[in-house]
Amino acid sequence: MASVSLRKLDKSYGALRIVKGIDLEIHDGEFVVFVGPSGCGKSTTLRMVAGLESITDGEVRIGDRVVNKLAPRERDIAMVFQDYALYPHKTVRENMGFSLKVRGMSKAETDKRIAQAAEMLGIAHLLDRRPGQLSGGQRQRVAMGRAIVRRPQVFLFDEPLSNLDAKLRGQVRTEIKRLHQTIGTTIIYVTHDQVEAMTLADRIVILKGGDIEQVGTPDEVYNRPASVFVGGFVGSPAMNFTRAKAQGSNLHLPNGDQLPLSAIAGNGLSAVDGREFIVGIRPEHFVPTQSGGASLNCRVQVVEPLGSDTLVHFAMGDATLTARMPPEVRPTVGETLTVGIDPSKIHLFDATTERAIH
Repeated sequence: MASVSLRKLDKSYGALRIVKGIDLEIHDGEFVVFVGPSGCGKSTTLRMVAGLESITDGEVRIGDRVVNKLAPRERDIAMVFQDYALYPHKTVRENMGFSLKVRGMSKAETDKRIAQAAEMLGIAHLLDRRPGQLSGGQRQRVAMGRAIVRRPQVFLFDEPLSNLDAKLRGQVRTEIKRLHQTIGTTIIYVTHDQVEAMTLADRIVILKGGDIEQVGTPDEVYNRPASVFVGGFVGSPAMNFTRAKAQGSNLHLPNGDQLPLSAIAGNGLSAVDGREFIVGIRPEHFVPTQSGGASLNCRVQVVEPLGSDTLVHFAMGDATLTARMPPEVRPTVGETLTVGIDPSKIHLFDATTERAIH
């Protein structure tokens, strides 16, 4: 196992700068997830750590070694790709043991490692099959097993679940979590799926446009988002946003409702008359009736019953908001609904910079 350090890491293709001097310390044995929209630089960063992309500027350190100029095979890492990359003519056993054979490892040790990894992943009964005889989930387990037998210092996962259906994604995600708990090796995992990030990570690195927007535990990025971007990216359905202006001791919303400033996340912002804010409210923090001294009056636009709960989409001024309600709440379209909210669950962001106000 080893730590990974990224220091002023930069990647450009001509005049196009993809990764913009990011700094990050990943601890030995930590599970870190890079997440963000397409084009944010997450896969490029991972490939620079792996040695599959050249580094324009900055430094990658694995353990106590600077690896900028080392070939991928010299970095003691193992990578699991989105497309499995298995040899179709080789059996599962041969695919898993191929890298060990190339390195000259004895057959006895190779067989031992394959057996251990196959047992861990529940594919011991598939060792004599070829990839064409396997399901997508089984192929991904083989790809993971091929990485495990190498016993590297760092595992790199590049969107490994993207080709699986929803049920298989959940199963393999659980297996990856269990794998890390068992072997404790440092993992860097790239995904665009914030559910994967929240369920797998010790820490999440949220990227936007080649920069790090926030680094934190799942609890931190969910409950204390550093910006409007993070608040809207983490959570499903996404955080609701509307603009408001401070007057006296209250925030005045576009529809005329007011929220008490002093109670919002303990900010104590009372002497800011005329200042504009972006107000963030998560769908799950609404309740059907007034609670905690704050309520909003909204006109229902769409109702989505999901069985376990109901999503209610409503208009408030020019904004469209979503509330997650108990399953028995079934308002009608066009109805005016009063929803309550605990003011301490409301997030405030600067209207100009879109950064959080803490």
